[in-house]
Amino acid sequence: MPDTRESALRGDCANCFGLCCVALPFARSADFAVDKPSGEPCRNLREDFRCGIHTRLRPSGFQGCTVYDCFGAGQRVSQVTFGGVSWREAPETARSMYEVFPVVRGLHELLRYLTEALALRAARPVHAEVRAALVRVEALAAGTPDALGRLDVNAVRGEVNPLLLRTSELVRATAGGRPKSRRGADLIGRRLRGARLRGADLRGALLIAADLSGADLSLADLIGADLRDADLSGADLTDALFLTQPQLNSARGDAATRLPEGFERPAHWTA
Repeated sequence: MPDTRESALRGDCANCFGLCCVALPFARSADFAVDKPSGEPCRNLREDFRCGIHTRLRPSGFQGCTVYDCFGAGQRVSQVTFGGVSWREAPETARSMYEVFPVVRGLHELLRYLTEALALRAARPVHAEVRAALVRVEALAAGTPDALGRLDVNAVRGEVNPLLLRTSELVRATAGGRPKSRRGADLIGRRLRGARLRGADLRGALLIAADLSGADLSLADLIGADLRDADLSGADLTDALFLTQPQLNSARGDAATRLPEGFERPAHWTA
């Protein structure tokens, strides 16, 4: 079986060559204080590949950095795919490294979802298929720089998505009643305070700045849901499906927000 430990699917900046700070572009906005093209190191990246303003990213205008997670792709590309030799030590590998990083990030995100699916009892009918998919995606992520550079990660995502959908259907069926389907819905700024969304299908829903305070989101499928600036104060996300730490980091919440086991309460949430 592939290494699907939680630590392997979370960013480990200490073992990464600052790839998200170099490979990815960003535009000056509410999330980033400056423009930066792909391949250019962020002005805050130090020689040791650490962030020079890590403890004050939000007040410095780099909120976007605080809601990003590579799902462990950074350390894998740095230490495994390129054998621990950085783009500074071997500039000739830089372009390939920058191209490979987002591909591996996409594969690791799929590994994160597949690993969760295997832990869900209600999804036992598809566990054999999930295991097979997990092994296949892991094998792809372990490929050479050339193989990864040629890989169509969107095609892989298209192959895995039906399996994740089936997993979601099996688990949400245990919620009772008739769970709502708001897949891909535009719910930007919507007032959903106290809404009963237990077992709801919210895949890809736009919940930007939505008021979800006190809402019941237990067993809701949140894969790909945009929770930027959504108010989760007092909301119940117990056993929410396919929720990620970056989604929580992009939202607002408080001490009363109920989180699934293994998630961290973001530092910027209110006490």
